[in-house]
Amino acid sequence: MTKFSDLNLNPKVLKAVEEAGYETPTPIQAGAIPPALEGKDVLGIAQTGTGKTASFTLPMITMLAKGRARARMPRSLVLCPTRELAAQVAENFDTYTKHLKLTKALLIGGVSFKEQDALIDRGVDVLIATPGRLLDHFERGKLLLTGVQIMVVDEADRMLDMGFIPDIERIFSLTPFTRQTLFFSATMAPEIERITNTFLSAPARIEVARQATASETIEQGVAMFRASRRDRSAKEKRELLRALIDGEGEACKNAIIFCNRKTDVDVVAKSLKKHGYDAAPIHGDLDQSQRTRTLDGFRNGDLRFLIASDVAARGLDIPAVSHVFNFDVPSHAEDYVHRIGRTGRAGRSGKAMMICSVPDEKNLAAIEKLIDREIPRIENPLKSEPEVEEKTVATEEDKPKRSRSRGGKKASTNLEEAPVAEAVETTAAQTVETPSEKKAARKDDKPSRDDRRSKGRNGDNKVVGMGDHLPQFIALSFEERRAG
Repeated sequence: MTKFSDLNLNPKVLKAVEEAGYETPTPIQAGAIPPALEGKDVLGIAQTGTGKTASFTLPMITMLAKGRARARMPRSLVLCPTRELAAQVAENFDTYTKHLKLTKALLIGGVSFKEQDALIDRGVDVLIATPGRLLDHFERGKLLLTGVQIMVVDEADRMLDMGFIPDIERIFSLTPFTRQTLFFSATMAPEIERITNTFLSAPARIEVARQATASETIEQGVAMFRASRRDRSAKEKRELLRALIDGEGEACKNAIIFCNRKTDVDVVAKSLKKHGYDAAPIHGDLDQSQRTRTLDGFRNGDLRFLIASDVAARGLDIPAVSHVFNFDVPSHAEDYVHRIGRTGRAGRSGKAMMICSVPDEKNLAAIEKLIDREIPRIENPLKSEPEVEEKTVATEEDKPKRSRSRGGKKASTNLEEAPVAEAVETTAAQTVETPSEKKAARKDDKPSRDDRRSKGRNGDNKVVGMGDHLPQFIALSFEERRAG
């Protein structure tokens, strides 16, 4: 079995690794570190939770141990999609460089430009940044990328989802052509494949798992949800979430709850807190200081439930997450793998549960196709079904035929009562004389309007081709019209 001592790492780096409690590298680390130390480009494909961060930080530190940084010209660059992932990479560098004198700078949003400028001006060996903030510094003339020897792109597929690919391409063009590139991703979308073909030179490809596979240590399940009424859907879905949490009991030590929208993150967090659950939200619209405090509290065990958007779905190394709840089925199937990858890390067991409503069934099918397995259905604790499902729906033959009376009013829908109603109406019509009939009786000496209409030009009672609704002026003879 390969050990870190067999990978030709710097002795001081090995010492830091041993002090961190690691002896055996993960498959992605064992595959990526040797070619990286040889100066080759590396394309690493592995699911989350497999140790990708150490697979590029350890060889980088070993190669950067010799040399010295110059002002505003970092020697290496690590690009991360989110602030949290960038901060986590910075923590890894602190852990593994404790016996070396290497400097680093973290360029992320939510932090003062002035503090970051001061670090860059002194010169850094390692620059860890999100694409947007890096380009902000470059456009302000505070940063040069012509001295970059090693460039790392972490979680490239997440960069694609967040729309960072144009920024990545621009940053590549600002770095030297002779740089070494380490490129890591959990999946290989066509756009990611195009970038690797463009910017990587004969890379060593290390793929330790089938693309977009979930860890076997994670127990998965999905609860199918149908609201009793449309206007109660959101409320009943939150009730189902609480029922699933309660059903896990003491086994649910802590959990990350994922929502598709930031607004839902806040609503779910507020609802859980209202019902006595220790919960807090984290998403991109919150201040960086608040996000950091929330994450630290969750890592330390002070916070039990972290309600998150997909900003927290990638790369966060929180080893002891017992459960992941997908309050919403993710719109992109790949995001499901990254979400549930927050649990069951480093060989631990974990549990991932998801709520699927009727509109989400199409996305659920896409997820099952991607991971090439059916997610087991779990019993809905609330057994909430729409009321129409509980009643027997009448067939077309069983439904009473509705009709309208000549007066415009609806006739009775009861088939047995309809003839009785007709008889009553007929009797009433025969015995009750209407006002119009009284008026006509007083004018017996004059022909009625119907009589005039039906009288033909030659005295006939009908005119061929004109029907019973002949206009009056046509029925009159020429003499009558002339006399009129």
